[in-house]
Amino acid sequence: MAYFRHMVLVKFKEGVVAEDMVKSSEELVKKIDVVKSFEWGEDIGTPGTLRQGYTHAFVMKFNNKDDYETFRTHPEHEKTSAKFQAAVEKLIQLNFPAILVTAAA
Repeated sequence: MAYFRHMVLVKFKEGVVAEDMVKSSEELVKKIDVVKSFEWGEDIGTPGTLRQGYTHAFVMKFNNKDDYETFRTHPEHEKTSAKFQAAVEKLIQLNFPAILVTAAA
């Protein structure tokens, strides 16, 4: 089964506590049941020219694009998104059907 992914790369503004943004995202995921999983991470040493200033990645998994649209237009997401956007200096967002390739056993 192919899943739908929502991926965001961010560089937070100076003085923003990234952990607060992560906590808000985690709380949001618990409120909207169409989100199947949420992963996040902080870059640990990608060379600067490759990183381009982005420091954190956030990935959510949905069963399909319709579920993502349900999430995107949910009032709780809109509220959290506004707070998140205010904390971000720059952002890249990608939404895509994921193709999973696994290594041979």
